[in-house]
Amino acid sequence: MSTTEQRVAIVTGAARGIGAATAVRLAAEGRAVAVLDLDEAACKDTVDTITAAGGRALAVGCDVSDAAQVEAAVERVAAELGAPTVLVNNAGVLRDNLLFKMSDSDWDTVMNVHLRGAFLMARACQKHMVDAGFGRVVNLSSSSALGNRGQVNYSAAKAGLQGFTKTLAIELGKFGITANAVAPGFIATDMTAATAERVGMGFEDFQAAAATQIPVRRVGEPADIANAIAFFTGDAAGFVSGQVMYVAGGPLN
Repeated sequence: MSTTEQRVAIVTGAARGIGAATAVRLAAEGRAVAVLDLDEAACKDTVDTITAAGGRALAVGCDVSDAAQVEAAVERVAAELGAPTVLVNNAGVLRDNLLFKMSDSDWDTVMNVHLRGAFLMARACQKHMVDAGFGRVVNLSSSSALGNRGQVNYSAAKAGLQGFTKTLAIELGKFGITANAVAPGFIATDMTAATAERVGMGFEDFQAAAATQIPVRRVGEPADIANAIAFFTGDAAGFVSGQVMYVAGGPLN
């Protein structure tokens, strides 16, 4: 694939964890990758990993909940890498608490990053996808969409992303654009480490306890999610749209 034919992907929240693993995987699949995160400097490691392997990558600082920043970021990507036709909405935050302790800010912050952020990024990128007659949108949901104590904000946001995904699939399909969601189960990341701290457990013990409840008897790694995202963003997945794939080491009720 020549540089002029190379598809351009944007991965949000790509400085670490699932986002970083996804950016590296998509680069290995032959895509140029825009590595977006709140702090542009924090994207350096991900970009360096991609470029060291011979790929093309660009670090972009962006608050995905800010419409002006999103528009500027997408236009910068289009100018410096090429028109983005693959979008992975991975950026996320936690503000866990029980309902009676949850502040307005806890609720709004999570909704703004997960839901508003995915909306703003998809709206900004879709015009490039429509022009290209090709697009792939993957939104990161979560097994918490089914409900999880202490995460009423996060659960609501992740469930909302599933409805958002299905509606994008309906609206954008005629333009050659698919939209799907990946819903991770327990993945060893900074976010699950924060959850362990919230419930007062060491992270190793927290992972060990979680693994006993997972049929494959291990917790997930960021690469497990990147593998699923790579499938959804590939040319071969053109007849798969509006789906939610739970990547959780077993079935969820």
